[in-house]
Amino acid sequence: MPELPEVETTVRGLTPVLANARLTLVEPRRPDLRHPFPPDLRQRMTGATVTSLGRRAKYGLIDTDRGDTMVFHLGMSGRWRIDPGEPQTHDHLLLETAAGRRLALNDPRRFGFVDLWPTAGLASYPPFLAMGPEPLGPDFTADYLTKALAGRAAPIKAMLLDQRIVAGLGNIYVCEALHMAKITPGRAGGQISRPRLVRLVEAIRAVLEAAILAGGSSLRDYVRPDGELGYFSKEWRVYGREGDRCECGAIVRRRTDSGRSTFWCATCQRS
Repeated sequence: MPELPEVETTVRGLTPVLANARLTLVEPRRPDLRHPFPPDLRQRMTGATVTSLGRRAKYGLIDTDRGDTMVFHLGMSGRWRIDPGEPQTHDHLLLETAAGRRLALNDPRRFGFVDLWPTAGLASYPPFLAMGPEPLGPDFTADYLTKALAGRAAPIKAMLLDQRIVAGLGNIYVCEALHMAKITPGRAGGQISRPRLVRLVEAIRAVLEAAILAGGSSLRDYVRPDGELGYFSKEWRVYGREGDRCECGAIVRRRTDSGRSTFWCATCQRS
């Protein structure tokens, strides 16, 4: 599933095409993805001018001058195609601008979705209501994490994947950040010292920023809007590397936690 860096990369790829552009065509090509398309999507978006693009957690945001925001989620296999040729079978939403640029939201598995919400009330959009701070934002600090984890016995990996604690982190980048911070994934969140949490916050930021710079990680269906692959998978320290050598020389291990694979180095990540 595309995680925060992949969604950020997608938004950055869409920005040169959509920023300040007037939408002349908004065409759903089926009634639904994971959820039905808003019934008035075509009416509310056609003729609107895109004022800005952004991201909240793993959701992309397209703001318009009509006070509406198109919220999109890429699900398991979604991606935007820029200036495609003929529509493909799984191009489920088409956009066209007054400048003649075209976009297609392609989603073979149809686990993504598109929604509309008033821009001024985005904080009350249901999926955003209980979300924690953005990991690249100013509110995600060691002080915040210390308070959020205080007294918690759950493993730190599970805590970081909890969107109520921090928004947008997924399995790949949590495994990578914990390895960089030298913290074992099973350590109780409330037992991690503040100095280690300082190191963890720094590692999370570093991993995400490096992944965004590399265009994300291409897994299965994900490619960037320009059709290029995301290359961060070539920089993985532990994720997907079971049986390989860690940088310390030990063997990278894998186990399953709550249906997700956890990759770590028992030598580097002892505490």
